[in-house]
Formats: sequence, structure tokens, C-alpha cells
Amino acid sequence: MGTIPIGVQLYSVREDCARDLPGVLAAIARMGYEGVEFAGYYDRSAEELRKMLDDNGLRCCGTHIGIHTLLGDALEETMAFNRTLGNKYLIVPGLPAEYTHSRDAWLRTAALMNEIAEKIKPHGFVTGYHNHHTEFQELDGELPWDIFFGNTSQDVVMQFDVGNAMHGGAQAAPFLRKYPGRALTVHVKEYSATNDKALIGEGDVNWPEIFELCETIGGTEWYIVEQESYAYPPLECIDRCLQNLRRMGK
Repeated sequence: MGTIPIGVQLYSVREDCARDLPGVLAAIARMGYEGVEFAGYYDRSAEELRKMLDDNGLRCCGTHIGIHTLLGDALEETMAFNRTLGNKYLIVPGLPAEYTHSRDAWLRTAALMNEIAEKIKPHGFVTGYHNHHTEFQELDGELPWDIFFGNTSQDVVMQFDVGNAMHGGAQAAPFLRKYPGRALTVHVKEYSATNDKALIGEGDVNWPEIFELCETIGGTEWYIVEQESYAYPPLECIDRCLQNLRRMGK
């Protein structure tokens, strides 16, 4: 397969975005990123955002949105907004407790996400779920991640956040193997037991193994850098992350 493009989750530089979104997108493009994933729209219309992306030669590689934006009448509006953005990945980055407090709740959530995935598929969209660390801590004798992805269809994207999983005591590789073809977008986030400000390539993650799995069985279409701790200013951190990935041959 061809080289997997690298995007960045704008949550990494959220304060900069709030101050000067056009300037941040221009800086991200200059660094060499090919796309951005949104986590909020900074009071901009889809048309404004799309123009900023186009002006900088960037693509939208996803958006993090609440489950409520995929339900009822809100779904049509969400699809229209993202159609304008040129984005097909509608990713839920976390869920209220009523969706996750028990095994049965996770099973109901899985059924709901299956329904959403089926509704949006004819329109060219996919939906999925992004992990934090709690999905890898046992609930009723099973990992929530397995309850959810063991009961969702192939059409529900497994957006695996490598650093978050390690924070919960889990490695990415076993799950990339267990759910092949489902890691369409992967959050490239470092984890270090000794340095909470480690950038990509400076911590404990076995990146060569993860990249090999993504590029063979994962079905991965985007690597998305996310940095939530800062040894340098946030924009410099994501620049250094990308350069470290380049040194790894990405």
C-alpha cells in the first residue's frame, strides 16, 4: 500500500487555535502535515473551515463529536457540515456514563453505533469510537473495549489511541491483530512511564510494531498525531513529533 498520510488532532494546539485558527492551519501545513482532525470548530461555519483547509492544501481527516450529534434530527446536520468539510470520519471521543457504566450499557451502545454506521454508510460516512484509558480496565469480567468492538460491525471504526491505551495498561498491537481492518485512523500518541512530556519516539511505545500492523492488517488510512503534554510550546511539540515520525520513515 502507499504511504499513510499524517494528520494532527487540533486538540493538541487548542489554545493556539482559539487565538488564531487561520495562522495555526498555515503553520501546520508548513510543518508538512497533510490533514487535521477537529475537536470543536471555533465558532466557524463549515464553509469557512473548508476554505481555510483548501487555502493551505490540508484535508480534514476526522472530527471528534459527541454522540448526540449522531442521533435524531442532528444527524442530517452533522452529515451536511462534514460533507462541506470533505470529512468522512465521524468519531465519538468519549461517552456519558449512561452509555458505559455496565456491560449491558456497552452492549446497548454497540447496537446504537451499529445503527448509526448503517444509516450513514450510503452517504459516504463512517463513525467510530476513540479510547481513553478506562476502556482497558475490566468491567464485569471483560474489557469494555472488547465488549464494544466484539459487538459492533466492521463498519464501526476503531480509532485506537496508542498512548491512552498504554496509560490504561494495554498495548496497541494485540487489539490491532484482534480487530483487523478496523483501525482506519490511529492516534499516534506517545506514552512514557518516566517522562510525562515525552514526544513521539521518546517513550515506551514500540512504534515499528504498530506501524507494521497498521500498514498490513489494520486498514489504516490516516496516522493522527496527538500531543497533550508540552515540553515546548504546543506548536513546536507537534512539529517535533512530525519530524520524529519522518526520522522513523513515515
